[in-house]
Amino acid sequence: MEFLQVNNFSLDNYILTLGIFIFSYFLGAIPFGLIISKVFGLGNLRNVGSGNIGATNVLRTGNKIAALATLVLDGGKGALAVILARIISEDAAITASICVIVGHIYPVWMKFNGGKGVATFIGVILALNFVAGVLVCSVWLIIALAFRYSSLAALISSISALLWVLFFYGDKALIVTLIMVMLIWLRHKENIKRLIEGSEKKIGDH
Repeated sequence: MEFLQVNNFSLDNYILTLGIFIFSYFLGAIPFGLIISKVFGLGNLRNVGSGNIGATNVLRTGNKIAALATLVLDGGKGALAVILARIISEDAAITASICVIVGHIYPVWMKFNGGKGVATFIGVILALNFVAGVLVCSVWLIIALAFRYSSLAALISSISALLWVLFFYGDKALIVTLIMVMLIWLRHKENIKRLIEGSEKKIGDH
C-alpha cells in the first residue's frame, strides 16, 4: 500500500518507532533503587540520605550489594533502550536515549520526581559507543576517587561525554547528548549549591 509509505518508511515502522520511544520512557521510569531497597528490606529510600532513588543514595543504607544492583539495573535500562531502538535505525536509537533519560528523571507515576539520570546516562553512552562510554565511566571514577563527591563526578563526567561522543561516535548524537547533559545538570542544581557551600555529602556519608 504505497499511500501508507513516506520515503520508504512505512506506517508500521512509524508505529513501531513510536512504540519504542514510549517503551523507552516507561523503561526509564522503573525506579530500581526503590525496588531494590524494598527487596533488600532497607526501608523507604525516600527517607534515606538525600531521598534520591539512585545507587549513591542506596549506598547510604550501608548495603553495597543493593547499591551495585541499582547501579547495574539503572545503567542497563539505558543501554537496553538504545539497543532495542537500534533495530529500527540509528536515529531511533539516538532519540530513544533521550526518552529513557526523561523517563528516569521524570517518571509519571512518581509525580515526575525521579532520579538524577547519571547511571542511565552512562548506560546510554555505552550502548551508543562503547569506547565513549568507558571513557565517561573512567572520568567518573577518577573524579570520585580523587574528591569522593558522586555529584561532582557526575557533573564532570557528563560534560566529558560531549567530547567522547563527538570524537568516537560523530556529531550525529551531539545535540542529543547535550540535552541529556543539561537535564543531568538541572537535576543536580541543589548538589551544585552544596558543592559551592562546602556542605555536599561525600560518597559513603550517611
